[in-house]
Amino acid sequence: MNKFKQIWSNLRSRLWFIPALVVVVSIAFAIALIETDSAGSDRWLARWPRLFGVGAEGARGMMSTIAGSMMTVVGVTFSMILVVLALASSQYTSRILRNFMRSRVTQVVLGIFAGIFTYSLIVLRTIRGGDEGAFVPRLAVFFGFVLALGGVGALMYFIHHIASSIQASSIIASVAQETIAAIDRLFPEQLGRGPSEDDDEQPLSPLTERNWRAIPARESGYIQSVNNAALLRLARDRKTIVWMQHGIGDFVVQNATLASLALETPPDRETIAALQATFSISRHRTVEQDAAFGIRQIVDVALKALSTGINDTTTAVMCVDYLTAILARLVSRPTPSSRCDEDGDLRVIAKGLSFESLLAESFDQIRRNAKGDVAVMSRMLDALQTIATLTASPHRRRAIGEHVRWIAELAERTVESAHDRATIDARLARVREALEAEPALCPGEERE
Repeated sequence: MNKFKQIWSNLRSRLWFIPALVVVVSIAFAIALIETDSAGSDRWLARWPRLFGVGAEGARGMMSTIAGSMMTVVGVTFSMILVVLALASSQYTSRILRNFMRSRVTQVVLGIFAGIFTYSLIVLRTIRGGDEGAFVPRLAVFFGFVLALGGVGALMYFIHHIASSIQASSIIASVAQETIAAIDRLFPEQLGRGPSEDDDEQPLSPLTERNWRAIPARESGYIQSVNNAALLRLARDRKTIVWMQHGIGDFVVQNATLASLALETPPDRETIAALQATFSISRHRTVEQDAAFGIRQIVDVALKALSTGINDTTTAVMCVDYLTAILARLVSRPTPSSRCDEDGDLRVIAKGLSFESLLAESFDQIRRNAKGDVAVMSRMLDALQTIATLTASPHRRRAIGEHVRWIAELAERTVESAHDRATIDARLARVREALEAEPALCPGEERE
């Protein structure tokens, strides 16, 4: 099932997949209408001569015009997409290009244009004049006219969609929405007996005394996903422990250690292949099981905005706002334990995400590049204040407090204006007060 989801995700990201499906549907639709015409639909079509009364020459001319114009529109659409991809890559980050490629609107619109072109060619091929045995598929020709009008509407909608999707707010909001969906999908789930931050702090010294057998990675690339059920089943069947050396989103090198098995003897080829098959490795990261990659995309947009060549503080502030929404969704949720037990036996030691790591992923690099930028530092402090009020966990509030301290140090070193320092100090006072106050518990959260 995990492999099927991975294949489906890869197909969805291909620009050709949905257009190919639409072309196949258009071929079937054209053949069905032509067969309906050949089965003897002239008697009831003759009741509306102004709609369906068309000769062979007129039908041939109209379908030729539709086919030619649709091919021109396809070329224009591809040109628009290339311009948008180049602009997005240079203005924001190349890591968001995959989101444009996955856009359902873009894929469906391209499919509509290609489908109308294919439909017109098939209908055009069946039109015969008097010397050839007269046959004009009137119903198919009429629907060709209707599809052409629909293509014009699709073109106008696509232009509007491109103009909207290239805006920074739309790009950041789209990535944030996808990341929040990943958090909702991943963090309620648990690998093994359940979530506990305390378990992760227990020492691994008894485990290091075991005989660990390294399992190499079969290829180089990023870990896109891990089949947790298959990994747990493998550990149970072999009566061993799987120790993941890399987590989702990490880059692994071919023949380097991917995971380790607690075995007295070297594992056989079947065991090695089974463990390697539980890891999906590719040339790029995806958000489906890697929420950190969604955060990484927004951070990259913020870093681009803060660069001296662009210097777009508003976009950087917008990125901080959406990072706040992501972390606020996460902060009150329990993190799945890295230890997976089954019937009292340890089976898997996973390497997963934590709130602290995602908090650092969100704000560390933005903070380092926000030297002297009062607007960005102020918004980061507001963000930390908002997040702090949503959790009662001492671990997480301590991590938030560390980020507050680092921002205070940065402001002290880089902000020279007394007025700007006063602005930062006021926000620092508010966020420290929020950290010291007794927080209200969120639904489902327990006080530690």
